[in-house]
Amino acid sequence: MALLWAAYLHPLVRRTGERGQATVEYVVVVLAASLVAGLLIRWVNGTGKIGELLDRVLDAVIGQV
Repeated sequence: MALLWAAYLHPLVRRTGERGQATVEYVVVVLAASLVAGLLIRWVNGTGKIGELLDRVLDAVIGQV
């Protein structure tokens, strides 16, 4: 039992179990963000809402001049 406790407290053994965890978490977050961005871009291109918004803004600016 003391041997297991000593192995757990040893810094190299303790870090080995979580090695690469941050990299995997980073990849998962990047993939999720990419998916959301892709869906948003697909929706924007399909609806034309951004074009309409820019047209309204430009018309309002031209109307003020």
